Amino acid sequence: MVNQEVLVRKLAAVETLGSASVICSDKTGTLTEGKMTMVGMYTAGVTYDVTGKGFDPEVGQVQRSGTTANSGKDMGVKSNLLAAILCCNTTLSKEKDEDGVMKWTPKGNSSEAPIVVAARKVGLSETIASEYPRVLEVPFSSSRKMMLTVSRVKGTEICPGGMPLPAGTNYLAVCKGAPNYIIDLCSEQLKEDGSVAKLTEDDKKEILKIVDGYSARALRVLAIAARPMSSLPYDENNEDISTDQKFEACRKQLRLIGLVASIDPERDGVPDSVLAARGAGIRVVMITGDYLLTAIAIAKNVNILQPCDDPDVSAVDCACLRPDGEYLDSKEMDKLTGSVRVFARAKPEDKLEIVKSIQRQGQVAAMTGDGVNDAPALNQADIGVAMGIQGTEVAKGASDMILTDDNFCSIVAAVEKGRAIYAGIQKFVAFIMSVHIAEVMQIFICIVVGIPVMRTPLQILFLILVTDLPPSIALGVEPGEANILKMRPRPKDEPIVLNWMWLAMVMNGMVLTTVIVAVYLISLMHFCEGEFLQANIYLLEGYEKKLSLAQTVAFISLVWSENIRAYISRSFTNPMWHDILGNKEMQKAIVLAQICLYGAVLIPYLSDKILGLRGLDIGVFGWALAIVGPVGCFILSEGCKLISAYQARKYQESLAISDASETRKTPLARKGTAAKPAKSEAAAPASRCCW
Repeated sequence: MVNQEVLVRKLAAVETLGSASVICSDKTGTLTEGKMTMVGMYTAGVTYDVTGKGFDPEVGQVQRSGTTANSGKDMGVKSNLLAAILCCNTTLSKEKDEDGVMKWTPKGNSSEAPIVVAARKVGLSETIASEYPRVLEVPFSSSRKMMLTVSRVKGTEICPGGMPLPAGTNYLAVCKGAPNYIIDLCSEQLKEDGSVAKLTEDDKKEILKIVDGYSARALRVLAIAARPMSSLPYDENNEDISTDQKFEACRKQLRLIGLVASIDPERDGVPDSVLAARGAGIRVVMITGDYLLTAIAIAKNVNILQPCDDPDVSAVDCACLRPDGEYLDSKEMDKLTGSVRVFARAKPEDKLEIVKSIQRQGQVAAMTGDGVNDAPALNQADIGVAMGIQGTEVAKGASDMILTDDNFCSIVAAVEKGRAIYAGIQKFVAFIMSVHIAEVMQIFICIVVGIPVMRTPLQILFLILVTDLPPSIALGVEPGEANILKMRPRPKDEPIVLNWMWLAMVMNGMVLTTVIVAVYLISLMHFCEGEFLQANIYLLEGYEKKLSLAQTVAFISLVWSENIRAYISRSFTNPMWHDILGNKEMQKAIVLAQICLYGAVLIPYLSDKILGLRGLDIGVFGWALAIVGPVGCFILSEGCKLISAYQARKYQESLAISDASETRKTPLARKGTAAKPAKSEAAAPASRCCW
């Protein structure tokens, strides 16, 4: 699993992975690269394009939409980016990468990185924020949906060539966050000539249309607003004033400066991994704090939403989970989560309710998370998956496994590996049970019919420890079959050995018994003067040697047959010759078993005095007769496999029918009728949020 970039903290999670039916994934850094690049901006009534790629501020520029001229000196551009910088904690510097190459590297929040890069592109220095001493910081939270800072300013402009400031301005409050929340708090807006105009309801609607346009392109949008102040709206020396009270006091009468829009490209391989998960019967659900249209666009890019999916049904705003501030009852919640693939504007506590709902429906849920607030959901999920790079120690501690590369592809690879490990256990059990059933039945038949028992207790022990055990262990590490991700997730309460597997074990045990008893009977008649009953054989002169010759032939034939059976057990459905050399451990196990066999029957004293075997004396006839066992085992066991393959296919179809019936039982909840906005969000236009 480590080779798949997955660190397993709890071994039981490996087994659970094989039955995962829903994967709830974060977006930023998991489905996407987490390397955001600013590509658009709206400020002072003008839209701009931002060129360049990555974090290099020396490549690209800010230019008015439809032109190629550098517009980095425009008043709105400088004001928008400087205000945003004053509300950031991210830095940008050149550092050596693993190859020793100097690269621009941001340190801090991934959403702030494109702001810092764009600011450097227009000539704002890396130390400019230090020229505006910060006196208050209210960090972003999932409830506020914004960050606020208050900095000291001086002069009549926010910066040379920037937004004019009213006379007597000593402080500047800046808010950065979700457009719908920020715009709702604004009463005025910056114009292109530096003047300030009232922000009407019609103006807000037009600006939100611009937000919709950016979001439809899978861009993450942040709004920037500021408030010039001559003095702080609270008593700086009063320690009884809480941070929330300061926040409420400073965020009033804001002036909208602009919007910034950044793209976070999907990770390489994620679209294919999502398709592989869907093919495996796993529903991939994206839970993000982004604005709904942004979430839908990204979900389409990574194949979570496909052309056959209706976004009005498959994507919802998490506000509909908690109308009036309270979560829906279990029945209504289950109706909603049973078919939705995209949850937008999600809070950490929403993750917990979503995973509980999925589990109530009998599904096995994997949940990703990286923050402290994600810990309850990670702990509740059947498989909690923490991020190794961005994840907090609290999230890692609550998880069952950690993605060391924060990549969604690693989750799907882990599911595939988990299924392969579980299938290996089933093959191990099926093989060891079938050969042991055969060995017991062989002894039983000998006793009941009155034939001399075909092997001694020491020979039985040798078979179990030396020739049976290595191949069975090799089956436990059998690589996953090519179609393992095309199978349905196994039910949570499914036993390791299914009914059709029991039938396969019994059939193969009977096959092994039949061919070995037949070989033994022929051997007895050949070496014991035509006799095969114990009472008659014991009357023969020198019967001990004659009997040991027949037992030797049966012993050799059994070992060869069990080795063939080990190869046949590598798949319940594919023929033995399919990828016959695909398991290197099996080759080693069979070679070991063969070496032990020939040592047991050919080495003097060990063979005849200890084990009672006489491989040197059975002659060509004995060795040729021994070959009949594996040949017969191969033909008959492959015939039995046709029955097993049919039953396995029928079982997979029954799982698909069961899943389909469960889906039909879950009515689709439409976004437009799901619920009304929560009270705490009543002032915000429905579904518009970028966090």
